[in-house]
Amino acid sequence: MADLDIPTARQLVDGDWTPAADGGELPVLDPATRETIQSVARARAVDVDHAVAAARRAAPGWATTSPSERGAILSRWAALIGEHVEELAAYEARDVGKPRSGGRLNMYIAQGIVDYFAGAADKLTGVTLPTRTPDYFGYTRPEPYGVCAVIIPWNVPAVLTAANVAPALAAGNTVVLKPSEVAPLSPFALAELGRRAGLPPGVLNVVTGLGPEAGVALTGHADIDHISFVGSTVTGRSVMRAAAQHLVPVKLELGGKSPNVVFADADLDAAIPAIIASITENAGQNCYAGSRLLVEESIRAEVVERVAAGMAAIRTGPWDQDLDMGPLVSQAQYERVRGFLAEAPAAGARLVVGGEPATAAFDDGWYVAPTVFDQVDSDMRLAREEVFGPVLAVQGFRGVDEAVALMNGTDFGLLACIWTTDVSRALRVAGQARAGQVAVNQFHDAGVIGFPFNMQKESGFSRGGGYAALREYTQEKAVAVRLLDRPSA
Repeated sequence: MADLDIPTARQLVDGDWTPAADGGELPVLDPATRETIQSVARARAVDVDHAVAAARRAAPGWATTSPSERGAILSRWAALIGEHVEELAAYEARDVGKPRSGGRLNMYIAQGIVDYFAGAADKLTGVTLPTRTPDYFGYTRPEPYGVCAVIIPWNVPAVLTAANVAPALAAGNTVVLKPSEVAPLSPFALAELGRRAGLPPGVLNVVTGLGPEAGVALTGHADIDHISFVGSTVTGRSVMRAAAQHLVPVKLELGGKSPNVVFADADLDAAIPAIIASITENAGQNCYAGSRLLVEESIRAEVVERVAAGMAAIRTGPWDQDLDMGPLVSQAQYERVRGFLAEAPAAGARLVVGGEPATAAFDDGWYVAPTVFDQVDSDMRLAREEVFGPVLAVQGFRGVDEAVALMNGTDFGLLACIWTTDVSRALRVAGQARAGQVAVNQFHDAGVIGFPFNMQKESGFSRGGGYAALREYTQEKAVAVRLLDRPSA
């Protein structure tokens, strides 16, 4: 990875790799071995000040750069990502703990996102407005906010970097990105490629540090014009409170408790593998993970048996073995998931498979076996709260009404997946889902380009994904002109 080595204990500010002002460092650990991969700078408030100031200096020039030129730079960035896929995949896979193939897939997704917004940069338009007489002309124009703060978690850092930074830059904003200190290496590598693609100094700055230090300093900064936060619902509330001090607009992508709703007529040969993948991909550490399985009672026993067999067959191991699933990302996450595993049986859930740390072969890593609990009650924490691990909660239903009640029976509203061959029923249930996204006979949005990453309830609010993301990072200005008569010469 020599061509993309990230300097130790550095951050990217104003186009240069610089240490933290006080020289502080944070170790980045390999979840499979708990060993330090390398250190990154520990940004504090003074470092955030420097990054925001650099973004502010760069903002006027970037906003007035031709949209076509902005798009061309993003296009070069996307091409460089494609040229360095394997190096980037290794960064992401080792940093997060996912198999190398998972890291590679994330890089292809990130490349596609950057390329999409490269093409969209010069397609952002306003509208002309009707007037009461020909003596007036009215129009709107979309304008960048200025300096955008982007704060992302550790689970899919490359995809989240691309999904937030690319539309912000395409729309003419500058960015201060704070990735999680747990997994910052692929965002740093992507930013370096953006620099090589021609992003001017200060247009994209990347600082990493602890939430109470760098995160709080960034969200509460008086010179930030827009905040995009991806993370937990609890922290999202804190971000909103901080943004309220300066009346800064906020985009929040928060937690989820997504159900796979399986009706008796579903194609189980298609559904079962997708259900398993939805909770084991990235060891279940996804906001949209299919952590609830709602099954019509007449097929419940068969579905549980087949899902449990598939979960038991999942191969776990470190990133470079490129198996099916890796470890959890950190000690804190490991302890959180183990808490759910211990609590569920005591609350009355029936353990079907898993339920134990999967450390027989890899004693040093934060591994948890893929787990299925049946007979989960809606009042249990396992049915209501985000686990962020490979733990599946199964509930049964009789009829559409009960299925819909269970589907909507959490505080979250991110994704609902419906499995049925009855198109009319699928459309009716999709219409009743209190979720920002609905998938039918698939998990998530495979095959759809520019699918909006929408959400409802405590999952947040966003116009992320697709062309609408450009609107998220622009503010609309309305202009009214009275056309004066010019005296004849």
